[in-house]
Amino acid sequence: MDIATLLGIIGAIGFVVVAMVLGGDITLFLDTQSFFIVFGGSLFITLANFSLGQFLGTGKVVVKAFFFKIEHPQELIDTAVEMADSARKGGFLALEEAEIPNKFFRKGVDMLVDGHDAEVVRQTLSKDIKMSFARHEEGARVFKILSDVSPAMGMIGTLIGLVAMLSNMDDPKAIGPAMAVALLTTLYGAFLANVIAIPIANKLLLRAEQEKLNRQLILDAILGIQDGQNPRVIEGILRNYLAESKRIGNEDEDE
Repeated sequence: MDIATLLGIIGAIGFVVVAMVLGGDITLFLDTQSFFIVFGGSLFITLANFSLGQFLGTGKVVVKAFFFKIEHPQELIDTAVEMADSARKGGFLALEEAEIPNKFFRKGVDMLVDGHDAEVVRQTLSKDIKMSFARHEEGARVFKILSDVSPAMGMIGTLIGLVAMLSNMDDPKAIGPAMAVALLTTLYGAFLANVIAIPIANKLLLRAEQEKLNRQLILDAILGIQDGQNPRVIEGILRNYLAESKRIGNEDEDE
């Protein structure tokens, strides 16, 4: 579970709710008409930008913003070194029974075992990386559009409320509810965009970048193993995927 995402969103919602409570009766900030204009309108306009399958598929992708486990690059480097060492001693067939939890890494190793040409391996895995990133980016795009649409729907609700207010200036009792719609739709639109949609969109993009980086590391490892490079040479190349401080730390340990 990603504590940062969960804590950040829940914390933001909590502080907003506390501010409402401290301001008086929290029911003052609840309005059904404003809710339908912003939340309902925003969801359907977002849907209009995608196919139904893409929109509904976002539910699976959004889980990665909260529940996502990804290997640290150092773990992949250690696995790559082990695989390279085994391949040099027993050939590619020695990798067939190796336990590799990462499915993408397993796919690459299976291609080595099956004897595929290096260029075929490169093209196949590169395409896999590209397509996987595109799918994750699509999920983030849904929330990015939602973050753009919701403030606009809030403004539409505000205009609706102002029109209702101005058309009932002779009835003081009607001015209050109309003004509430005008203000609360703006609040709901800003809340939906900044507290929910934008953080999730950014986190999904971050996850996609992390996974893409790991897969590029794996691709370099697979190609290095196929080329018969020394395990230590492969390790040195793959360390470039680590932060500079981590690279320096590992080099000092080897010395």
